[in-house]
Amino acid sequence: MKERLLDVLKGSFLISGDAAKNWRFILYASLLAVIMISSAHKADKKVHYLADLTEEVLELRSEFVDVRTRLQQRKLESNIRERVGDYGLVPSKTPPKKIKVASSK
Repeated sequence: MKERLLDVLKGSFLISGDAAKNWRFILYASLLAVIMISSAHKADKKVHYLADLTEEVLELRSEFVDVRTRLQQRKLESNIRERVGDYGLVPSKTPPKKIKVASSK
């Protein structure tokens, strides 16, 4: 056990007679490590991108609600009366009448 540990620490397993299979395994393990690290970085980048998009959606939703509220306030009959009162327009005293058009068939 002690000798194997010393062989690993000294690196003699890399220069022994059957070192080719050891080198292949080390290269394979290194390649897998590089692929895992690359995959983790891409996943983190996507997580940050999604967080940014979520924040933007929340801001746009808030802006939408604010604009919709202001629009509803402007569409109120009392506000419209105030704005067109300067031009001398007033609501009609008589209610509107429906006009029915008979088809010519």
